[in-house]
Amino acid sequence: MSNPEQGQPTPSPTPSSRPPEGTPPRRTGRRPLIAGVLVLLLAGGAWYWHAHRDQAPAGAAGTAGAQRGASGPGARGGPGGAGAPRSPVVVATVARRDMDVVLNGLGNVTPVSNVTVRAQVSGPLLSVLFKEGQMVKGGDVLAEIDPRPFQAALDQAAGQLARDQALLQNARLDQQRYRTLLGQDSISKQQVDTQDALVRQYEGVVKTDQGNVANARLQLGYTRIVAPVSGRIGLRQVDPGNIVNTSDTNGIALITQIQPIAVMYTIPEDNLPSVLKKLNAGEKLPVQAWDRQVRNQLGEGTLLTTDNQIDTTTGTVKLKAVFPNEDGMLFPNQFVNVRTRVDTLRDATVIPVAAIQRGQQGTFVYTVDDASKVKVQVVTLGPGDGSRNAVLKGLEPGQRVVVDGADRLKEGMTVEAVDPAARAAALVPASQPRGRGRRNRDGAASGAHADASGAAASGASGAAGEHRRHRDAAASAPGADGPGRQPQ
Repeated sequence: MSNPEQGQPTPSPTPSSRPPEGTPPRRTGRRPLIAGVLVLLLAGGAWYWHAHRDQAPAGAAGTAGAQRGASGPGARGGPGGAGAPRSPVVVATVARRDMDVVLNGLGNVTPVSNVTVRAQVSGPLLSVLFKEGQMVKGGDVLAEIDPRPFQAALDQAAGQLARDQALLQNARLDQQRYRTLLGQDSISKQQVDTQDALVRQYEGVVKTDQGNVANARLQLGYTRIVAPVSGRIGLRQVDPGNIVNTSDTNGIALITQIQPIAVMYTIPEDNLPSVLKKLNAGEKLPVQAWDRQVRNQLGEGTLLTTDNQIDTTTGTVKLKAVFPNEDGMLFPNQFVNVRTRVDTLRDATVIPVAAIQRGQQGTFVYTVDDASKVKVQVVTLGPGDGSRNAVLKGLEPGQRVVVDGADRLKEGMTVEAVDPAARAAALVPASQPRGRGRRNRDGAASGAHADASGAAASGASGAAGEHRRHRDAAASAPGADGPGRQPQ
């Protein structure tokens, strides 16, 4: 659209070029202004985008480089770095000492005497004189049965005895008279023989009566039930007022002798010769009884004897040991672990059992030298006592062996020997957070990385967002359909 030249009159519109009546006049003065604004906005957005386009990649690259520098091969704690962590282990020193040759076995506590107290006569139980669980001595009265019927039987037997004794005495007097008369040839020999037979008859009757009296007195004594052995009495099986009989299976109570007490246990038949050698020489082998977890020693005694045959199904032989059991720690039918010392090795090379490892090369241990390097050492084992084992070949006193932490070791590794008490204190229970300090350090580093990355990303996204805002503002300007285009 061209403007009219200055100094020339403006031609009047012809009738054909006039707009129809009622049409609003066209406003042509705003179009150059809108176009200029659009051009300025587009130029400003392009400049801003070009100015910030290279900053975001540079920031992201710097952050990635920082991360690679923190975790690269040359960083502390990375692979091949100078600060690579050492594997912590617990070590023990190989010692030289006297070593006991101990045979381990499983057994049960068996009482020396186990007696069920029963009534030996029938009758009503008048009283029970013991307390359940108390220690009793042999001969102590435990209960009492009504003695009156047995006292009456005793009196009756004693009266019969007195009557028959009087008849015997009279027969003996007649016998003496008959013998005097026979010497005077006043009576026949037959009368004397008959009197002699009568005397012997009365003597037999008197003996029978004496036996009846003794039996009645014995039955009367059975009305007082006494303890046959010393020991601990069990629970009462009958209450006073009940009729007790000799056929009762449960009896009155059960007495178990626990001082001394025996332990029956088994050992492999291959170990029997070493035991028999000591027993045949008259030596008393010491025996120890331990609880189920082999933590507490319950008693110490001596080996009494062995069984007379080997169990072919298990290949073991039974042994019996006797314990004084003065403190009562051994209880009847209790399961125990038994240790029998059969010999002592003098000046043996000894290591803890926890150091022994087994693999394809046989029995071995991990040794640690002065440079904290690990070495696999094959050893030949000797006898042990459960906690320590003798080494016949492969180690020398003074060497260090690994007793804890050997599951992750290999030949040539560098380890760090730690104190067992300090290691136990360093362990954190599962209910508490683990690696708190490390997580803080890692969190700080990762936070720094995140801040750098976030800053770069926010800068790039800010530039792009600003460009989009300028573009949207330009597109939404009134009367603008696009750059360089005129409305129809």
